[in-house]
Amino acid sequence: MEIRFLDAILDAGEQPPGGASPSEAEALDAYSSIVTSVAELVAPSVVNLRVSRRFRGARAEGGGSGVVITPYGFILTSAHVVQGSDRGVASFTTGLELNIEIVGTDPLSDLAVVRARGAELQAAGLGDAAKLKVGQLVVAIGNPFGFSGSVTAGVVSALGRSFPTRDGTVTRFVENVIQTDAALHPGNSGGALVDARGRLIGINTAVVGPGMGQGLGLAIPINNYTRRIIAELIGSGRVRRAYLGVATGSRPLPPRLARELNRDTGIEVVEVIEGGPAARAGIKPEDLVIDIDGVPARAPEDLLRLMDSDAIGRRISITLYRNGSTLVVNLVPIELAIGAR
Repeated sequence: MEIRFLDAILDAGEQPPGGASPSEAEALDAYSSIVTSVAELVAPSVVNLRVSRRFRGARAEGGGSGVVITPYGFILTSAHVVQGSDRGVASFTTGLELNIEIVGTDPLSDLAVVRARGAELQAAGLGDAAKLKVGQLVVAIGNPFGFSGSVTAGVVSALGRSFPTRDGTVTRFVENVIQTDAALHPGNSGGALVDARGRLIGINTAVVGPGMGQGLGLAIPINNYTRRIIAELIGSGRVRRAYLGVATGSRPLPPRLARELNRDTGIEVVEVIEGGPAARAGIKPEDLVIDIDGVPARAPEDLLRLMDSDAIGRRISITLYRNGSTLVVNLVPIELAIGAR
């Protein structure tokens, strides 16, 4: 009896030739098939970018990857890949090389658009990162060396991340950053993060945020907000943002106010810039912003998200909590100038 029992255990542990059961083999084949088909579909749209910039009186070479997003040569990449550049070359997996011009850069979103002329190109289809779920399969495709693509696969390991970006003295947060365990190699910055259908859902940054661990891939999401940024870069070469003239931070709401609003945090005004729209409207340090134009204000990112080009010159109302009571102030944001806060 005992021998038969042990034989049953040992037999159950044996694997058929090839090391994997039919179901496991099928799953591996399906996974490989998805990654392979996605790579074949998207790799022709991913380019190697070699750019030239002046540094201390001499020319320095740099680069990364980019993704063709229109047949007419517009290529999306990371702002830090082409920042300070005035010219460059795009190399395709086919061996084709085209000169590029810098259309526009936006360091505050770490996105840039360049353009290659001279051929009709295969464009990647745009997806929507807002529909991603943790655990979803994603494929990172770069072209760090030219003439050959770099493909890694993984899953979405976290959503809703944010990390700070800077342009001069201006700091903003890129929101809803995609975190993935798909490995990013040197030169993959600006490359494509795509879903299982080959749709572009992110631009790889190869940046690891403080305190977020090592070995993580981060990508700027393609969503409604970043689509507007891309459209502005293509249309005018720059992104306009609204400016209030405040420095802010997150702060817990007083218990009574938290119960009334059914949320825990608001936006504390840490500093008011003299002469700015907020100062002229009477906003003061230690005011607590709880509502902006009817939108609940929970964190500084909520305020930054609303300060797009549509808010410039448009009257907005802000509900404040000050000294135990609420009040509403109206102000008109002006356009953010680099060097302002």
